[in-house]
Amino acid sequence: MTRRRAGHEGEVLRFTFDGRPYEGYRGDTLAAALLANGVRKIGTSVTLGRPRGIFGAWTEEPNAVVQIERPFSEPMVQATTIPLYEGLAATGLAGRGRLSPEPDPARYDATHAHCDVLVVGAGPAGLTAALAAARTGARVILADDRFQPGGSLPDTGETVDGRPGSEWALDVAAELVTLPDVRVLSRTSVIGYYDHNYLVAVERRGEDAVTRERVWRIRARRVVLATGAHERPIAFSGNDLPGVMLASAARAYVNRYGVLPGRRAVVFTTGDSAYDAARDLADAGVEIAEIADAREGRLVTGVIGGADDEGVRAVVIGGHEVEADLLLVSGGWNPVVHLFSQSGGELRYDEALAAFVPAGPYAQAVEVAGSARGVFTLAGCLTDGEAAGSGFALPSHPLSGESGSSPPSHPLPDVRAEQLWLVPAEDYSSHFVDLQRDVTVADLQRATEVGLRSAEHVKRYTTAGTAHDQGKTSGTLTSAVIAGILGVGVAELGTTTFRAPYVPVSFATLAGRDRGPLHDPVRVTAMHDWHVSHGALFENVGQWKRPWYYPRPGEDMTAAVLRECRAVRQATGAMDASTLGKIDVQGPGSAELLDRLYTNMMSTLKVGAIRYGVMCRPDGMVFDDGTVIRLALDRFLVTTTTGNAAAVLEWMEEWLQTEWPDLRVHCTSVTEQWATVALAGPGSRDVLAGLAPDLVVDTESFPFMTWRDTEVAGIEARVCRISFSGELAYEINVSWWYGQALWEAIHATGAVTPYGTETMHVLRAEKGYPIIGQDTDGTVTPADLGMDWIVSKKKPDFIGKRSYARSGNARPDRRHLVGLLPEDPNALVPEGTQLVDPAVLVPEGTKLLDPRVIVPEGTPLVDPGVAPEGTQLLDPRVVSEGAQLLDPGAGVPEGRRFVAFVRLPAAPVPMLGHVTSSYRSAALGRTFALALVSGGRDRIGERLYAPVGDRLIPVTVTHHVLYDPEGARRDG
Repeated sequence: MTRRRAGHEGEVLRFTFDGRPYEGYRGDTLAAALLANGVRKIGTSVTLGRPRGIFGAWTEEPNAVVQIERPFSEPMVQATTIPLYEGLAATGLAGRGRLSPEPDPARYDATHAHCDVLVVGAGPAGLTAALAAARTGARVILADDRFQPGGSLPDTGETVDGRPGSEWALDVAAELVTLPDVRVLSRTSVIGYYDHNYLVAVERRGEDAVTRERVWRIRARRVVLATGAHERPIAFSGNDLPGVMLASAARAYVNRYGVLPGRRAVVFTTGDSAYDAARDLADAGVEIAEIADAREGRLVTGVIGGADDEGVRAVVIGGHEVEADLLLVSGGWNPVVHLFSQSGGELRYDEALAAFVPAGPYAQAVEVAGSARGVFTLAGCLTDGEAAGSGFALPSHPLSGESGSSPPSHPLPDVRAEQLWLVPAEDYSSHFVDLQRDVTVADLQRATEVGLRSAEHVKRYTTAGTAHDQGKTSGTLTSAVIAGILGVGVAELGTTTFRAPYVPVSFATLAGRDRGPLHDPVRVTAMHDWHVSHGALFENVGQWKRPWYYPRPGEDMTAAVLRECRAVRQATGAMDASTLGKIDVQGPGSAELLDRLYTNMMSTLKVGAIRYGVMCRPDGMVFDDGTVIRLALDRFLVTTTTGNAAAVLEWMEEWLQTEWPDLRVHCTSVTEQWATVALAGPGSRDVLAGLAPDLVVDTESFPFMTWRDTEVAGIEARVCRISFSGELAYEINVSWWYGQALWEAIHATGAVTPYGTETMHVLRAEKGYPIIGQDTDGTVTPADLGMDWIVSKKKPDFIGKRSYARSGNARPDRRHLVGLLPEDPNALVPEGTQLVDPAVLVPEGTKLLDPRVIVPEGTPLVDPGVAPEGTQLLDPRVVSEGAQLLDPGAGVPEGRRFVAFVRLPAAPVPMLGHVTSSYRSAALGRTFALALVSGGRDRIGERLYAPVGDRLIPVTVTHHVLYDPEGARRDG
């Protein structure tokens, strides 16, 4: 550490950068420690690959972004904000980082807070504002992003009341902590300001804390923004090289960290503040070679870099070179108005300050104090902060202007600076305005040459101000240069929009504890342990783990599912159906609500009966389906698909609360209150009769689509005659606590085979029952599904009725749900496969197998049934495996004449539809599929083709009900 101020010592910490070991002191940032070790080049720029060094000292830093390698890899972190700790390992970046492939081991959390006064910033203005407000008895939160209070006081070394400003700040913070209802949050960045004085902050608690970072969601009666100001650069040739640094940053490294950022410095300034920086650096031992003051007409026209790309070697002033390794730049100060602008406040351009400052009236209950509103003297900031804080009273005393406020009336000090944005030159290709994005004045010129006149448009064209620093140093400079190019005033052009977050925030922080199972909880049914112990494999359905199938030893999925299907069709099977959404709908208006939500009538349903129903969105497309069970005149139990349960409940509440608040209805999810077993198959009646001796189960006494309360296996149960398989079936509902007991009692009969969701899919598809979200895609009406019967002609209205009645929804070419039978009964067409008309296929020539059969070139592919006698046309992509294509003259098997090759035409290929479900069926003894096909019901019997890889699989369109179309098996 050769570049330390004399007498500055501390606890030594060891770290590595770019693989090399270094030492620093506790209290350093990584940037300070690197400068102390003489490291000037931190990385290279994102686009041009130019060497870049440390430019700022805190969150304004545009260049020095690094990848933290240990203890956990984290990309794009500003070296100026990383506290040095033992074992830190980091590498420089070229403007881009890499995410760790490993999960982040750290914990993150979030909390809410309310206060009378939120003060943002613990500089001189913020501290006095918080102290003044706290002394009134108000509940105060003081949030500051620094490690210690005081803002710029430790950077400048200024005194307050005759003692060092940093000591004064520590004393004020200590007093604040002792006051009741005051919370001081250090290392906490307020990143966003939203409506109704709702602000979001991120507290960086450190690697050793229980939670690494915490999100604070704060609601405040009033807010004081004491966010300070950023020094801005000047655009000149080579202003991006290592060794070019903001004057205030160099001053901070000397005074706060005891680090000498260079040996010999040149100062380039438009105002007085850089002289203070030069004085402090000189006192610390840095030689000040020259001061170029723009007010005196002295300009830095270029920087000469070293041959090794390590940064500044000399500075060009007025045509002569000045040897230096450090160039301090001060182009004026920009108040930090980001949060104020996010609050809805307007900005005005102050010509004297050459900066944008808050303009009144303010949109929310907020005050701006100190340099954030253009007060750039210490005395002015102290006075301004006290005035902002002293206006707050206890909540029992009303505050004037609760909904908004106006700027303070006391005058601002006169702090003028020369308005110099860029140094004139013939070539502006190395005059940088945004160091992180490699945006130069030449880039801005090109943007305006193509006709862009708005700062917002130029920002997007050049990406200026879109990096991690969000234009803290580049924003106003870019606007001013654009204004100069266009020949308009800076005030007229304005700024770009200040958006949250104010500083970079990781996704892990925003997620907090809401990640992994806590973000997407794994939900299991009451019978889950039984499923696991009996070897079930699971699939994810929404958040639920549902048994997929139950393989026996030696069985793959195909064999297991076929066995389960045969069990249900020929004997009895049981499925855990507990995950189906269940919503209890109660109240005098419940029947009216359901009539409005469903396409069919629900108010006519009798108590004890069940009705299948479909919901549509306002566009007339199917949203969900399920059953409605009437429990009483004013109470229904609605079932939904598993994946749509939450969406349906939200849908109900949205209409109740926003459109129909007059309906007296309460909707409550009871999905996890009921465990449900679907008992299906021709033997299910006998199994149920044995388990529920008090229940009369014959068809006449217990008809389809009704329910009964009884005891099953000694457990109170509600039994519903519902079938999603087409077989005789029952759904047995018991309290969740007794779900496994019921399940075990059913299987203890020895007559029941457990089956999973894959078998359920096969069974329902054989019957043509659609699954919403699988056999629909958001563009399907009930009529498209072949269910126009479910749309009531008697109801005056339901959600989506007007849209459903549009003539376009009755077009014959709409996609209809149909069945598909591959001509090869063993060919399984993947779900999602597109379907094409044979008419679009292109002949690709023929291969003669018998030279006596002559086929003219271009002969179309025809079905064998209409080919000339003795001719058989085969597509080689549908020939059964093992078939051989014989050359002319070879021995030809009887019936084989030639093979006609066809292919898809060049893209785009017109498609008729796509496969939505595809399975192997034990009942049909073959494969089959469901599909949405244009004009599908009018194409029944036609042959279509399904392109699968390099094959064209021929399929025949059939009715979507492929098994037991008469429904004879429903009643056993």
